[in-house]
This record gives sequence, C-alpha cells and structure tokens, in this order.
Amino acid sequence: MSGWIGADEAARRLGVKPATLYSYVSRGVLTRRKAPDGHSAFDPAEVDRLARRGRPRRQPGGTELVIESAVTMLGEDRHYYRGRDAIGLADGWRLEQVAGWLWTGLEPPVEPPSEPLAEADVRGAGKRASGGQAAAGTRVAEAWAAGAEAVAAAQEAQRGLPSAVLPLERLQVIVTALAVADPVRLNLEPVAVARVGQVLVAGMVDALPAWDGLGEPDTPYVVVEPGVLARDRTVHGRLWRRLAGDGADERLADVLRFAMVLLADHELASSTLAARVAASVRADPYAVVLAGLGVTSGALHGGATLGVESLFAEIGAASRASYAMGERLRRGERIPGFGHAVYRAGDARGAALLERVRRAVPDHPRLAVAEAMLDEARRTGLPAMNVDFALGLLTHLAGMPRGAGEAIFGIARTVGWLAHAMEEYARPTRLRLRAAYTGPLD
Repeated sequence: MSGWIGADEAARRLGVKPATLYSYVSRGVLTRRKAPDGHSAFDPAEVDRLARRGRPRRQPGGTELVIESAVTMLGEDRHYYRGRDAIGLADGWRLEQVAGWLWTGLEPPVEPPSEPLAEADVRGAGKRASGGQAAAGTRVAEAWAAGAEAVAAAQEAQRGLPSAVLPLERLQVIVTALAVADPVRLNLEPVAVARVGQVLVAGMVDALPAWDGLGEPDTPYVVVEPGVLARDRTVHGRLWRRLAGDGADERLADVLRFAMVLLADHELASSTLAARVAASVRADPYAVVLAGLGVTSGALHGGATLGVESLFAEIGAASRASYAMGERLRRGERIPGFGHAVYRAGDARGAALLERVRRAVPDHPRLAVAEAMLDEARRTGLPAMNVDFALGLLTHLAGMPRGAGEAIFGIARTVGWLAHAMEEYARPTRLRLRAAYTGPLD
C-alpha cells in the first residue's frame, strides 16, 4: 500500500471533516483500505479526482445527514466500534463489555462483574475513546440488574396484554414502566446515563415473559430479588432463557451472545437517528430508547427479521424453498434477508453470524431449510444475504417466538442508542432538520 495516504490527509485534500470523509466511504463514493497498522488508507489519485469533481451530490430523492460521532464507523462490508472490528470483538466479548467500550472507551473486564460503573471511568471517556486506544488492562466494573420493584412494575404493566403481542411491543411497555419507576431519570451526566443503561437493559430482559415453546408465552408475574431471575448474570444468558423454545439446543446460546455484540450499534441507522434527535433536545435515556424502539419496528429496519421468521415458517421444508421464494418474486414481493443499503457487495456481519450458527449446530435438522434458501437466492440472482437473515435463522432454530429477532435487536441496540445519546447530551445545540417546502402558496 505504498503511496496511500491516511484519513487526515485525505480529508485535508478534500476540504471536509473526517465524518464526511467516512460518509463518502459508506456511500461507495470513496474506496477505503486497511493499512497494516490498522488505520484507514486512501488512494491519493482517487482522492484527488474526487477533489477536482467537487463534493458528490446527493442522489435524487435521498437525503443524507452527516453527524460527527466517535461511536461507530462503517467500512466496506462491516462496522467498527470506536475503531475496532465489531465482528472480531463478537468472537469473545459480551454485550456488557461492548457497552463499556462504547460508553466509556475503556477496556472491559473479562468476567461478568458485580459493581456499578465507576464515575471516574465514565467522565472524560470521550477524550480517551476518540484517541482510538484505551489503557491496557483497564477494568470497568458493571452491575447489570434492575430493582425487583421496577421489574415487578414492568411485568404488571403487561398483565392485560393479549398473548399474541410481539416481544418488541412488550419492550415498549416495559421501558415505559421502568422509566416511571426511576425518579432520577433526568440526570444526564455520563455516569448516570451509563448506570441507567445497565438497569434498563437488564430490566428489558428480566421483565419479558418466558416463552414456553408451545405457542403461548407464560406470565411469570412474580416479584424476585435482583439477579435471581437467572442463574447466569450475563444479559445474553438471561435473554436465552426468556426466548428459547422448549428443548432448544443450548449450543445456540453463545450464538445469541455473538449476535447481540454485532447488533449493539450500526452508526446512524434510522433508529439511531431518532434516538439522537430525542437526546439532542435533552429527552431522558428512557425516552431516547423508546424513540429507537418505535423506529425499530419498521419493516426496512429491525422489523426485517420478522419477515425472515415468517418466511422460514412458511417454507417449513427444504424442498419448498424454491417454490415459496419463487411465488413471492412472482407477486412482486421482496425476499426479506437479502441485500443491504450500505454493504452492496455483501454484509460480513450476516456471513459471520451464519457461520457461527453452522458451527454451533451443524447437525440441526432445520438448518437444511436455510441452505436451500441460500442456494435458491444464488440461482435467481438475489443480492447477498444480510444479518437479518442470519438473525432470523438463529431465532428459528432456537424455537423462539414470532418477533424474537426484533426484541434481540432492540435490546442489543439500546447500548448503541445510549452511546449516541451521551454524545448528544454533551453538545450545546440540538438537531434541527429543515424541510424543502413543496406545497401551495397563497
């Protein structure tokens, strides 16, 4: 890569900020490579051509908002948490550890901890994280448990809901109940937001009714001591016991951990933009998460996994894959789980999660349905599969309830929403979009 230039030099030649430079990368306007030292590198000739042409115009009908952020960067086929490959982190980290990294920029502890985040660890984290490196061996203590009364209130708030209510819709009720139970939720200092994040994620998991795998969720509305809802203190372990069907293969529990790390953030996705707008006007962390959850239900965002789950249920057997997918295409419908607006050449997150599923349960009888679907997609020239497909496969093989993928997405992405909220809370101004008025004039 001799002769290639770094990000700072590329931005200087283009006359743009680093955030704009990386938006060019995500839009396919500029090619980015990874240098041997791990930093971004750019072809100077390509940069100079772009500089001569001037700043790229927006595509007709599309609007792009550029916000400076040190949380997540999008690459050619994957994303990076504060400069570190999220797929690589997913190999061994838990959601709690990723939260510590995204919220503070500090290296997380190895074992599930029991103490709250230290105030000194949270304050000044932006400065540490923006440098791209955390001090070696730094430990950030965490406590991931919601109070028994708050969990009981969130469970009680669901008592009158029909059993068919989707998990994501239950999460919206749960977050509202947890907010009402928190009298200091308007404290927007970094350490307070981080502690709310720990309680909020834990409460979202612990207040969900456990799935019995028989088609109806049960209703365990029982007040318990914090942390006793599960033998495992990890978030993914507790969520596994809430969502996994009766007799689910326990080897998939670690795949759930892997998936939640991958889903913790993805730059300015639609739900994250909504969360940042809420935070920019100083909405409390619970309201920020509710804004994100509301957008997550969209069929082109977190709700895409619901379409994948429905497709798996419809196909049922590998021999039906070609017919079922062909019928959808003949009706002019899109096949959920394929193609991505950013990763045009393929979503490495989906490939990594799919491979993790294959390694965990190579002998699972229903895995053949997914392989048949992938074969049919290649045969018919569909775009490469994405992370929604792999997540829908995970929930399908684990016998989880309909809509489980949305819930997994929402709980994991809460970590990212709050990381972005912390950035907005630190800004002196609010986000204010403007409309290009096209209506009538008097």
